[in-house]
Amino acid sequence: MNLLFLVFLFPLLGFLILAFGRGRIREQLAAVIGVGSVGLSALVTAIVGVQFLLHPPAGEAFVQPLWTWMQVGGFAPQFALRLDGLSLTMMGVITGVGFLIHLFASWYMRGDEGYGRFFSYMNLFVASMLFLVLGDNLLFLYFGWEGVGLCSYLLIGFWYQDPANGAAARKAFVVTRVGDTFMAIGLFLLFKSLGTLNIQEILQLAPQNFQPGSGLVTAIALLLLGGAVGKSAQLPLQTWLPDAMAGPTPVSALIHAATMVTAGVYLIARTHTLFELAPFAQEMVGLVGALTLLLAGFTALVQTDIKRVLAYSTMSQIGYMFLALGAGAWSAAVFHLMTHAFFKALLFLASGAVILGCHHEQDIFKMGGLRKTLPLAFWSFMIGGSALCAVPIVTAGYWSKDEILWQAFASGHIWLFCAGLLGAFLTSLYTFRLIFTVFFGEEKIHAHQGHDVSYWLPLGLLLVLSTIVGGKIHPPLESVLPANPAAEGNPMQIPVALLSGFVAMAGIAIAGWRFFGQPAFLRALEGSAPARLLSRYWFSAFGFDWLYDRLFVKPFLWLVRVNGKDVFDQIVGGVPVLLVWANKGTALTETGRLRWYTASLAFGAVLVIAAVVFL
Repeated sequence: MNLLFLVFLFPLLGFLILAFGRGRIREQLAAVIGVGSVGLSALVTAIVGVQFLLHPPAGEAFVQPLWTWMQVGGFAPQFALRLDGLSLTMMGVITGVGFLIHLFASWYMRGDEGYGRFFSYMNLFVASMLFLVLGDNLLFLYFGWEGVGLCSYLLIGFWYQDPANGAAARKAFVVTRVGDTFMAIGLFLLFKSLGTLNIQEILQLAPQNFQPGSGLVTAIALLLLGGAVGKSAQLPLQTWLPDAMAGPTPVSALIHAATMVTAGVYLIARTHTLFELAPFAQEMVGLVGALTLLLAGFTALVQTDIKRVLAYSTMSQIGYMFLALGAGAWSAAVFHLMTHAFFKALLFLASGAVILGCHHEQDIFKMGGLRKTLPLAFWSFMIGGSALCAVPIVTAGYWSKDEILWQAFASGHIWLFCAGLLGAFLTSLYTFRLIFTVFFGEEKIHAHQGHDVSYWLPLGLLLVLSTIVGGKIHPPLESVLPANPAAEGNPMQIPVALLSGFVAMAGIAIAGWRFFGQPAFLRALEGSAPARLLSRYWFSAFGFDWLYDRLFVKPFLWLVRVNGKDVFDQIVGGVPVLLVWANKGTALTETGRLRWYTASLAFGAVLVIAAVVFL
């Protein structure tokens, strides 16, 4: 386990080599460095993980101090790595799924002029996320947190020649900074109250120093929740995620499956004791998750861009994880995080194959009948989509989503349970609407399939992990996260599982009936004026961008215009004007005449003598 530091060191070195060698490293070598560094990180993760599971350390966690980061008075946070069941699970997702995404990207990005630059950003993204999950204190975690935000900006705006991509990158950066500010204030309050930012010390000291439900601990938990909703694109800071599709498809896969959007779930799970001491904040976590998963589900129903459908599905699935955290199903939330990484990476990479095969077309209604020309992408969507819909027994998504719904029901959160069921129905509906539209029906575009090993190997492995194989991988979370006692031995578990499975299959059946049966009354209903109005409202993601533009953007721009020449600007602007005048006045004295210089010296001497005599 002493090799733990190599997990983040390899991708960090890959970033440095590619960043400083940009323009001088050939495409093939850049792929070897970019993919190989994350592959080595995944290999070290596997070795360390096996050692951790076979020989658990004393105290059920291994801490590797590297150096003292800074020392200010009594504040001396260490640059230390902590390995326990939760960080091991996250490491496996980040490096394992991240490696497969990098491998696919080596095929997808081939021929791009920014090939080396792309992999340098991707390596830094992985290294930053590893900083985040391995940090032994919240300051180290926050360092990785901000690194992930920087990398998302660089990768979303990777094709910066298009102004729309730059706008999407800035939007992601600014919106997530709002949540980061809340989180920073929460860290200040934690340090002020407990005198430390070490995570384990906080979890031990919090019950001794905070009264359950007190205003201070509730404020801290809500501020941390503010940071989490920003990074994980939950209500009300969810608007950046769909626009993040401006980046290359492997970037979308990395953001949605293995890195950025899972950070908020990890933060809340890691600081679970604070939320248990603040029941109102924990209820808010569940409420935010439930509202987000429904909003995203309805929005995904009417999208036409293949990547935006998947983006809203990510928002919805992260909402499931927040719902689980709010219901006290801590382990179930992280379990779903893991299975979601498998099938969402599969879906995004398969969408990349479809986009390239269809000559960069992303409108699903301009596709059709692609199951024959793109068989691997088709089966990837079928298996990945089934896992997303939680098709019973055979898919990974079923085992994790069923656990969330069951624990929400067993713990008495009936409204969260009902929201989860409705979300499951919507998920099946929009997922198979996408699949039937793209892969069945009339062929509208001539597509071609890739045959490179870096194309089919990542898809094949993720396809297997999205089945029951991935669902039977149990994260070692028992010693890190508390169990939900309400879910143990409850006789309603099987009926709830049958109900959730029925809801998922019903959504698929209705989507198939709508596409293949083409019922006349349903088409007439969809064509009605109220339905078209509702569809436009959902298509705009419930108008949040419009609302924020009028509440924040336009008033700010108006204030900038009004305040553009305020008194302070005029004072600051007056300084260089005065200096210019002084320079011109001084220049007038440079006449080149000896008599003028002699008179000036005499006059100056008189002034000095007068000052000495009279003062």
